[in-house]
Amino acid sequence: MEKTSNAVLPECSAAAAGGALAERIARRTGQVVVIGLGYVGLPLSLEAARAGFRVTGIDVVREKVAALERGESYVEDVAPSSLKPLLDEGRFRPTTDFGALDSADAVIICVPTPLRKTKDPDIGFVLAAVREVARRVHRDELIVLESTTYPGTTEELLIPELTAGGLRVGEDIFVAFSPERIDPGNQRFTLRNTPKVIGGATARCTAMAAALYGAFIDRVVPVSSPRAAEMVKLLENTFRAVNIGLVNETAIMCDKIGVDAWEVIDAAATKPFGYMPFYPGPGLGGHCIPIDPLYLSWKLKALNYNARFIELASEVNSHMPDVVVERALLALNRERKCANGARILVVGVAYKRDVSDVRESPALDIIRLLRSLGADVAYHDPKVPSLRHEGIDLETTSLEPTPDVRAYDLVIVATDHRACDYGRLVDEATLVLDCRNATRAVGLRPNVLKL
Repeated sequence: MEKTSNAVLPECSAAAAGGALAERIARRTGQVVVIGLGYVGLPLSLEAARAGFRVTGIDVVREKVAALERGESYVEDVAPSSLKPLLDEGRFRPTTDFGALDSADAVIICVPTPLRKTKDPDIGFVLAAVREVARRVHRDELIVLESTTYPGTTEELLIPELTAGGLRVGEDIFVAFSPERIDPGNQRFTLRNTPKVIGGATARCTAMAAALYGAFIDRVVPVSSPRAAEMVKLLENTFRAVNIGLVNETAIMCDKIGVDAWEVIDAAATKPFGYMPFYPGPGLGGHCIPIDPLYLSWKLKALNYNARFIELASEVNSHMPDVVVERALLALNRERKCANGARILVVGVAYKRDVSDVRESPALDIIRLLRSLGADVAYHDPKVPSLRHEGIDLETTSLEPTPDVRAYDLVIVATDHRACDYGRLVDEATLVLDCRNATRAVGLRPNVLKL
């Protein structure tokens, strides 16, 4: 396996590990089934199909499957032009039928792992998928979990389900965990050129999974166990969450001592060693960073350990929408206005720039908080035509890149989509609260306040 530089090498090759299965993977004649066709599973399915495998994608949402059958993509990083040829050639087939598992050589599980309102892991989707696989599991089959979860999930939950009928892991079937590393909207690092961490239940399992992924990913990085691979993912996102929490608190401290946080961060970033810049914002959003560290925190509580950095970072980051609203009230007060009855426009409600995903977006909390104070709140986001969330039922003011801001008392830039003309926005707005430093290029303006 020559694609495993800078990694712990498995003890045996894929050929020695799995016989006929290894040969089908090497010849790319194996049948691959991907469960879950979201932002992780769909790109993975298409990359495997482009490598020559026959891929069946299973999703329980009929509307998604119907859209894919028509050649339509609902994932921003997947262009319809890349989907249709694979459909026409029969290399990719979407379905809602789990019967496709009967003839699978490899199964990759890419289903959601959300948190409950109590901040406990909800692995119901994973368990449902694994039980469908377990009903049809057979010898000479590889099963890989990609869904982010707490360390121990693969060994404690998946393997008992898959081996209940007597199959032996590492001999009859091969089981591994490989954390997804998809960054939606990232044009530089894609599925193919982002190294793939793989932890098999045995060395033979690792070798088999590495052979499969090595067929369509430039570099695979084996680790010693599924538990280690599960921890890798959580460390990556905990690192980001903790550093974002630190810089968010730095922004609060800078405001209290009368210093521009953005100037401080930019100056610190000139140090060529020992420092990596992170930037403040209105809070954390998306499918990973606000959620994944809490999986680790939850697991450690069961081991009588308090993950203090994780808990503190979560506290700071989840408080940032309140900080934004406090700044908004001060800004309105400066203009002799109160929140009750004020017309406020939130610009950008996606959780990060240039995507349409609003999961866990702090902009939603900002809207709810402002509305609770009696403000008349509208939003503008050309990538999010409507919001249908708890307590929110709104449509964007326009699908144009730059909003008409002249009718609002305050504009809050919560997400900095690149297409927006922030110079024009500042020229026309009465008052702007910029939470992302999106107005940096226009210089200091008396009507612009920074987070």
